[in-house]
Amino acid sequence: MVAPDTYAWRSLQASLAARGERRLVLLEGARDLSMQWLQALTPSLELEGGLWVGVASDALDGRLTSIEPAKARQWLGRETSLLVWDGWRGNPPDALAALTGTLKAGGLLFWLMPPLKEWGHFADPDYARTGLDHGQAHPFAERMAGILAADPSVIRVRPDLPCTLPELSAPHCEFTVATTPDQQGLIQKLVAFGLGRRRRPLVVTADRGRGKSAALGMAAAQLLLQGRRQVLVTAPSRDNVDALFEHARGSLGAEVLEANHDRIETVSGAQLRFLPIRDLLREKPEAEVVMVDEAAAIPVFLLKLVLLGWPRVAFASTVHGYEGAGRGFAIRFRQILDQATPQWQSQTLSQPVRWVKGDPLELLISGLFLLGAEHNPGDLPEAEVGEVVIEPWQPAQASEAKLADAFGLLVDAHYRTTPADLRQWMDEPAARSWRAHINGKTVGVLWGAVEGGLSKELAAQVASGKRRVRGNLLPQSLASHSGFPEAASQRGLRIIRIAVTAQARRVGIGRGLVAAAAAGAEQEGLDFTGTSFGGSSDLYDFWASCGLEFVRIGLRQEATSGEYPVQMAYAGSAEGMSLVQQVRARLARHWLVLVPLNWKDLEPGLLAEMTAGLPSECWPDAADIRDLQNFGGGHRGFRLMVPVLRDLSLGFGVMSWLRGHEEANLWCRAVLQGWSWPELQREGLCSGQRDGEDRLRTVVLELLQNGPEL
Repeated sequence: MVAPDTYAWRSLQASLAARGERRLVLLEGARDLSMQWLQALTPSLELEGGLWVGVASDALDGRLTSIEPAKARQWLGRETSLLVWDGWRGNPPDALAALTGTLKAGGLLFWLMPPLKEWGHFADPDYARTGLDHGQAHPFAERMAGILAADPSVIRVRPDLPCTLPELSAPHCEFTVATTPDQQGLIQKLVAFGLGRRRRPLVVTADRGRGKSAALGMAAAQLLLQGRRQVLVTAPSRDNVDALFEHARGSLGAEVLEANHDRIETVSGAQLRFLPIRDLLREKPEAEVVMVDEAAAIPVFLLKLVLLGWPRVAFASTVHGYEGAGRGFAIRFRQILDQATPQWQSQTLSQPVRWVKGDPLELLISGLFLLGAEHNPGDLPEAEVGEVVIEPWQPAQASEAKLADAFGLLVDAHYRTTPADLRQWMDEPAARSWRAHINGKTVGVLWGAVEGGLSKELAAQVASGKRRVRGNLLPQSLASHSGFPEAASQRGLRIIRIAVTAQARRVGIGRGLVAAAAAGAEQEGLDFTGTSFGGSSDLYDFWASCGLEFVRIGLRQEATSGEYPVQMAYAGSAEGMSLVQQVRARLARHWLVLVPLNWKDLEPGLLAEMTAGLPSECWPDAADIRDLQNFGGGHRGFRLMVPVLRDLSLGFGVMSWLRGHEEANLWCRAVLQGWSWPELQREGLCSGQRDGEDRLRTVVLELLQNGPEL
């Protein structure tokens, strides 16, 4: 081992701090040698707030805080001076991308890894977690190695060889962390929002390091000084708002009467308080202003509850996908804002605070993980189906420009597209992709994966709940929840992501991609093509229009979206057709019992669509028809009619007819979901029991007169 020049490294840190820059130091070679080399260097480095990412017992300096990659999200909003990442113990892309955003100016990221030429076949321990431990080449890692080798800002160190550090020129003006014009504008806007009219929420988006949390803290202080009594703050964890509270205390100065971990009180009695998101929603304390930091890492359905629960709410989030949401957060949440608070406002921060614009490490990480990938189809002519070419596509073989363009399209369209998805897309042998383009310009992308094919013995264990095999989401769900072991034995294509550029929608490109995928699945001898998605009416309509049929809905809401997972499938073989028919027939038989037990809060429009799409299992007999006539005429009570009305909902064509009726929501809530009259009244569906029953009687009379033949 060649001992590191500690003076040169200290000088490098000082020079980087003066320039406002950060650097990646790639430690290549045998792990034990790299550890020895680094252990000799760290005592002389600036380690304030430094992190060791890997196995805690391996940490090489007691001053470094040891964390596992899975805990990376807890460090969002905090600052570090040095990161040591033990890549020999695994490299989850989301965590690596996230933690680099905590490094301040002068910071160094030491990455312990094998030599770059070995990356494509390096058995990364993190592969096992996502099913990528297949022993084949890993194009994602090969691509990263190529980018690192070509980037002159990367400091490559071989512990057994002398190391030459870059010579950095002195800056014209030494970098200091100061409030930027961007921040000042945001603070002014936040104060105006906090003192202004109700129901005009503010959404703040920024890349990491732009000082968003600091601006929130300074604005919160101003609001307390200008008369607001209660300002509440929430985030995924208390650690996320360290910077917010620090800047609030600093801005308040002598006005602080008392301050602790979760609360700052001023001499006038005004308070800034932190509450975890679920505590906030459970306790519902009064407050003039609520600030939600790191909002992209909070499930959208919880954000909606906060939006509707307080008069002035500000949401702040980064725009890159390593936090589990990405730019799609703004896109998805915007739909809710448009509906609930159409006068909402937005503000963006672009100028870095903790480092200079053009920082080499930020540019490098953005390129490695395509954090800034943007889809840009250019000036497309008005799309016509005949001009669109749809063909199989392999992202691992695409040019960097085409890969970034396609991945940017997925990021824009899906609220949970992260760097880990890029790795999975490129490295998973079971992945299958299709690309739609017009004159060579990408207008649509579909990403799927082949699943299933388990042995009969293993499939039986999966169906009985005794085993769970990593991956294989759709076959295992149908086997274990629907009760058909053959679902796990059959092989199918699950569509994971599909996206079409905004300029080319409504001309059938999405349906064309699905049709191409289904045809490819049949050619490969697969039994079905299916998908699993967070249930919503618009997505259900799309998949139904592609020929997929409803086969399952999950019992628990997804943590991110708050929606129930819905699964739909299209049979591609005789065996697949038999399976889909059996699953749907059984679901229809159980449907009327399962709905009020499990999906009382399911959106009624979606419930109506799913019910209409099930096979007709019920048909009213003469006694039922007589009861319906008596109910419609006001001679029979609703409670006695519930079984008949529920059965009627599964009659051929009945729910399709009811979906278009103005009382469809009332029917779903009262008949199928079993809501009480007070619940229906609070929802605004009726003014009470008598009014609700009268409305349902009218529906039944119209159905008997004008609906499908019973």
